[in-house]
Amino acid sequence: MARFNPSSQNRQKRHRVGDLTGSQLMYTYSVGAVVDLPQISVIVTGLDDWPTNSGTMSEIVEPRLLQAVRAELGYQVQRMMRLPTADTSGSFNPLDPKELEGVPVATFPRWLFCPACRKLASLSTGLFSLQEDRSHPDRTHYAHEGCPSAKGRKPPAALPARFMVACENGHLDDFPWLAFVHNGTACTSPDLMLVEHGPSGEARDLKVVCNHCKVERRMSDAFGREGRVNLPACTARRPQLRDYDSERCDVDHMRAIILGASNLWFPVVYTTMSIPETEDELMLLVADRWATLQNVSSLEVLEAFIKTGMLGALSSYAPSDLYKSIETYKAQLQDSTTEDSEEGERASLKAPEWRVFTQPTRAPRSDDFQLRAVSPPTAYAKVFSQVVLVEKLREVRALAGFTRLDAPGEIADLDFECVGEKLAPIARNRPVWVPAAEIRGEGIFIQFQEDRIQQWLSKREVQDWDNAFRIGHRNWRAARYVVDPDAHYPRLRYSLLHTFAHALMRQFALECGYVQASMRERIYSRDVDEPDGPMAGVLIYTAAPDSEGTLGGLVRLGETQELGRHVTAALEMAELCTSDPTCAEHRPEQSTMALHGAACHACLFAPETSCERGNKYLDRALLVPTLTQADIAFFE
Repeated sequence: MARFNPSSQNRQKRHRVGDLTGSQLMYTYSVGAVVDLPQISVIVTGLDDWPTNSGTMSEIVEPRLLQAVRAELGYQVQRMMRLPTADTSGSFNPLDPKELEGVPVATFPRWLFCPACRKLASLSTGLFSLQEDRSHPDRTHYAHEGCPSAKGRKPPAALPARFMVACENGHLDDFPWLAFVHNGTACTSPDLMLVEHGPSGEARDLKVVCNHCKVERRMSDAFGREGRVNLPACTARRPQLRDYDSERCDVDHMRAIILGASNLWFPVVYTTMSIPETEDELMLLVADRWATLQNVSSLEVLEAFIKTGMLGALSSYAPSDLYKSIETYKAQLQDSTTEDSEEGERASLKAPEWRVFTQPTRAPRSDDFQLRAVSPPTAYAKVFSQVVLVEKLREVRALAGFTRLDAPGEIADLDFECVGEKLAPIARNRPVWVPAAEIRGEGIFIQFQEDRIQQWLSKREVQDWDNAFRIGHRNWRAARYVVDPDAHYPRLRYSLLHTFAHALMRQFALECGYVQASMRERIYSRDVDEPDGPMAGVLIYTAAPDSEGTLGGLVRLGETQELGRHVTAALEMAELCTSDPTCAEHRPEQSTMALHGAACHACLFAPETSCERGNKYLDRALLVPTLTQADIAFFE
């Protein structure tokens, strides 16, 4: 668990207000994300404030991933650090402020609302005071001192105003209450109230009123395309860094957004599988303990480390041999992280993984990476080129930044390209480290026959459907004002592999007892004319940091007979959906609200943590015939 230290104007005073898991800190509530706690709302502040010297954070070494992060953020990035963890020794005292460690946060939004008297005001007015409860951090709240509706009772708890404004460049600010209700005119003594006119709590049933000048305005005027023009230009505020962007934002009107909206924060997370570069046992041990060994500057320092017992099993090797391996590994790291790529370009993270998975007999083995090839199921020998059981794997994830309103996958292909100027910063200065996490598990890799893929793609009906998906891709991006709406179309090959992965994960979850959120897909899809192409394969692996699925349970499902049975069952389930015919009739180009064909929550959609494309580019008709589409199925 990670503890939160909220910070307001007084940087010396800290209060613990909640707990989050490491996965939440990476994918849901990291730098720039707004955390809606039971009584207050806070935003996670930048890396400059994180406790890197607290002893709860250590380095993760993965050169290929570090290279990708450097291509995005700059070559001043030196390290990837594990997320802060809570004290599990039992000696932690929640009443001692000196022992508070964790991720720092600041109150946001800074406008609060009193549900008793309907008062709406900023924290800067001094009307609200923080009431801390160290024994029960979830009860920490702001109280409206002097509330006229209290009538001698305890001051009521004030709640965060649930409206904010954001822009596509990653800026975020409090909702411009004063400018909005007064329509840009000045008020000498504003006194605002938020009044409800209906039970729904929606914007159309809310209005903000100024008691001083008697003006009022409905909140619905701030939403939608037409409502956006009622909002001011972007202020370029960066509340996670407690400053404003030095460059003026080019967005003319900010967009109103509700606290807790799913498009308020999208993490830009680069992911790779850790692949050993050698089978040399000593080199593998050096790589595993590099966080400690990187501090060895001479043979004398190494001998001192050995005498203090810091190196464990490495102490059994001769110091001279160990020092030689350390210097060799250090040279390899320097070669792999040289500044040899242009800004905005980098090598593919998936290409090296593809080469290893497709040549399992030549792959190095280590404690974190072990492959075993098995025969494809007999019924699918003409479809699958090979099946590889990944008995052990290590996945490393690094947070490079975040976006608002537009997901990173809608802006760029994270496997090849950088997000660029849409990426919101996670530090006031150029960061020298980034948060990272590692997960150990297992998986199943399935490689498709390339000639079978090419034969399917050459069919006229398939090409027409590819064009329909391309139109849907363009319309979906254009509706969200994404620059160059035609860019980054993944092509129908990707949709086929993506749909197959979802169908198989759902089958595993239904029959074998796996929670689908504990599994994750990794799609290897490149056409012949694309860099590092062609690729056609899927990796389904355990993605949860706990012990579930890490004892061989998933690998067992990849054995020849077992896998054949599960693939058949998955394809049979894909033929019909409980939402048919509505699901089967959906076309990828018919709506800008969704980007998929015959797919829905009842048949193909997976948890957000399991899917690498946000449940887009899915279509059952690409796998098997459906009620309305029978001529584009890949599996005969």
